[in-house]
Amino acid sequence: MILVFGKTGQVATALRTVLPEAYFAGRDDADLSTPAACADLIVRLAPDAVINAAAYTAVDAAEEDEATATVVNGAAPAAMARACAGLDLPFVHISTDYVFDGHGDAPFAPAMATGPLNAYGRSKLAGEEAVRAAGGPHVILRTSWVFSAQGANFVKTMLRLGAQRDTLGIVADQYGGPTSARHIADACQTIVRQLKAAPEKSGTYHFSGAPDTTWAQFARTIFESAGLSCTVTDIATADYPTPAARPRNSRLDCTSTQAAFGIERPDWRAALFDTIATLKGSA
Repeated sequence: MILVFGKTGQVATALRTVLPEAYFAGRDDADLSTPAACADLIVRLAPDAVINAAAYTAVDAAEEDEATATVVNGAAPAAMARACAGLDLPFVHISTDYVFDGHGDAPFAPAMATGPLNAYGRSKLAGEEAVRAAGGPHVILRTSWVFSAQGANFVKTMLRLGAQRDTLGIVADQYGGPTSARHIADACQTIVRQLKAAPEKSGTYHFSGAPDTTWAQFARTIFESAGLSCTVTDIATADYPTPAARPRNSRLDCTSTQAAFGIERPDWRAALFDTIATLKGSA
């Protein structure tokens, strides 16, 4: 049995389709604000592997409540990782491009220096460092720009606004790879299976959709795919201030993930089409 922390988030919801036999732990099982409860659940259930798909993801809110974000994104994964290491269980922890400073134009490789720009990124980096320090078989999987038919995400926001307005100004100087939650779930399944057989593959890896794009171009593709006539106007990051600074460059070098696990970067445009079709079908 695989234990998944997370029940209603985008990746956890996708994992329910990919791993229907897994045990999905919500707040009633173990609240991430109480890290010891997470470790206790692992010890009690003694699963074959653990995936942490839960996190504090309110990026802007974290600027005002970094302490809570750090407990949920840092201390809770630390407790999970130590419990898994004690039982020699594979542990897959989902992280983020926000651990980088976003400088330059080249894709970030897993071993490159980190430098988060905001509280959310610092909290996620704390979790990464703790998972590595635990010393057990683990994979930290950094991803970016997650979307799906569930939860709150850029795709759903654009579909709502695009149906209401004739034009939208969207940031055009931030670059990254949109990533379907379903593709992340598929990657986690593959990684867990291989990590159980080959714990020497432990480490930090990147996974994001291809091709890299900007938020503005992503929005244009969303509107085109959905048949919306909303026009996108390119704006600069400075024209759309947010409480938390965002990295300009979120491109991720995913070559080591393909080399180690045979996982290629998926085309996010195909996943976007499927996501829109799902949303239209449920409307």
